[in-house]
Amino acid sequence: MTHIDVAIAGGGIVGSSTAYYLRKNGFKGSIAMFEQDTSFKHACTSLSWGGIRQQFSTPENILLSQFGLRLIRNLKEEFGADAEIGFKESGYLVLATEKGVEVLEENQRLQASMGADTVVLKGEELAKRFPWINFDGIAAGSFGPKNEGYFDPYSLMTLVRKAALARDVTLVQQAVTAVKNDGQIRSITLANGEEYTVGALVNAAGAGAGALAAMAGLEMPVSPAKRYVYVIDCPDAPEGLRKGPLTFDVSGDYFRPEGRNFIWSFTPSDDEEPKVKDWEMDESWFESKVWPGLAHRVPVFEAVKMVGGWVGHYDYNWFDQNGIIGRHPQVPNFYLGNGFSGHGIQQGPATGNAISELIIHGGFKTMDLTRMGLERIQRKEPLFEKNIF
Repeated sequence: MTHIDVAIAGGGIVGSSTAYYLRKNGFKGSIAMFEQDTSFKHACTSLSWGGIRQQFSTPENILLSQFGLRLIRNLKEEFGADAEIGFKESGYLVLATEKGVEVLEENQRLQASMGADTVVLKGEELAKRFPWINFDGIAAGSFGPKNEGYFDPYSLMTLVRKAALARDVTLVQQAVTAVKNDGQIRSITLANGEEYTVGALVNAAGAGAGALAAMAGLEMPVSPAKRYVYVIDCPDAPEGLRKGPLTFDVSGDYFRPEGRNFIWSFTPSDDEEPKVKDWEMDESWFESKVWPGLAHRVPVFEAVKMVGGWVGHYDYNWFDQNGIIGRHPQVPNFYLGNGFSGHGIQQGPATGNAISELIIHGGFKTMDLTRMGLERIQRKEPLFEKNIF
């Protein structure tokens, strides 16, 4: 039976970043990533919007995304002169009704105290900045003009994974199907029947994180949340809108430019959450849920055509919609980077670095993520993030 010092279940952005930073931070033992679909066709990372922002209400989330931003800023120094992920620094715009202004301003004060360039705009200032938006019912908007925007998530994941593989990390094209746990993770079994003894197991299984934990007899409230993304052609869209920010309306609808088109989506209520977590598109939601709200908010969107779309799955933390990062409290060689609920691509690099520090040093070094551990869930003390989209 082959032994692996660190086995990583999942080869997406969290798994690849864990492997990369283990090597970068000096780990000398054997590392293997186990990923069934190395095309990453249905990976959370590949199907994400690729957004990065500092507009969070939790200090840890701001720090995690700032780490990701630094990586993006230093991409060529980190991965070579040809490294490119198409980062568009167009900003995020988060709208609020009068009822939500206090929270928006409270969040902005926290963000500013941590070095973010976010501002809260109101009235004529807001309307002048974004003339294509109908601000009926809107009292304010939080805007990040710098260090926020979007990029190609698959390209970032590929850069990190290739860099890890170049540093003597093995990629095994098999899914983990069984985990032996007796208070320590002893071994894993793959879909083809192969077994590996392990010194540590990292749960980087994305939307399958809860299922992987269950293989070890452990509970984790992470499973897929299904989201629809609609690709829209709007011939009459003005230039400012085509270069505008990733915008979140109070209705739960959100959109951003995508080349000559736009992509739209919305956050469903608990009652609307799709029960079947497959990859089938529901185009009816475009007509009934998304188009009416966005046509009201952006009048030029009254004349659009849906030209494509896709289904993505969030690795959703149903407890408090916040990431779970750390060592399992009852199983000390089981490490967790899960449940990001839609912001994993921007926080995956920092999460991988944090897990590498736990494995190498036994504690966090770059940033203290203690509050994001599984312990809060076991204590039933949620760490809510107010800015989840």
